[in-house]
Amino acid sequence: MSSRRYAAIARAYDVLSGEWPVYGAGRRAGLALLGLRPGDTVLDLGCGTGLNFAGLLDAVGPSGRVIGVDRSPQMLAAARRRVSSARESRVRLVKADAETMHYADVLADAGGGAFDAVVATYALSVIDDWPAAWRAARAALRPGGRALIVDMRRPTGAARVLTPLALLACALGGSDIDASPWSVLDGAPDRAEVSVRGGHIVAVAATLP
Repeated sequence: MSSRRYAAIARAYDVLSGEWPVYGAGRRAGLALLGLRPGDTVLDLGCGTGLNFAGLLDAVGPSGRVIGVDRSPQMLAAARRRVSSARESRVRLVKADAETMHYADVLADAGGGAFDAVVATYALSVIDDWPAAWRAARAALRPGGRALIVDMRRPTGAARVLTPLALLACALGGSDIDASPWSVLDGAPDRAEVSVRGGHIVAVAATLP
């Protein structure tokens, strides 16, 4: 989806995106796989309106941090409104293009040399050159860090009858339903995968060297 389209719908995104009936299930399933620890610093790539923040902040505890990156200032403004004043100091929001982002300055400001975890939830499939965005984020992950990718595909099994709806939802959101960005985690020895909502949503987590 273009940044212009995100700007137009930012305030209503949480309703229009189908978060409650469909896509929130993928966030929850992914977070359960990720295995964050107290004190972790997490990159939320393509953070949007901050729908991951509550779960991430709960997992990393008072000593952890979340760095949210998005190219849309309107989406970031919505994300900022989502964070309570008590948690504001633990979240940093960065306006940047994920395809060309360099994370060294962000990490230096956060007091660390690398991220402990990278999360991309319904983000990579909307980025034109998502492999470049992933490489940039991957390079900023510490050795032994955790990665989580949650994204969409065509429904499977009996749910295939819902494929037209899934295609429409992805088209409206600017997502490539056939991108399969979680494939970058193939081969990781502890790769874990779960699918929900008739196979339409896939969450994959892994430890990367």
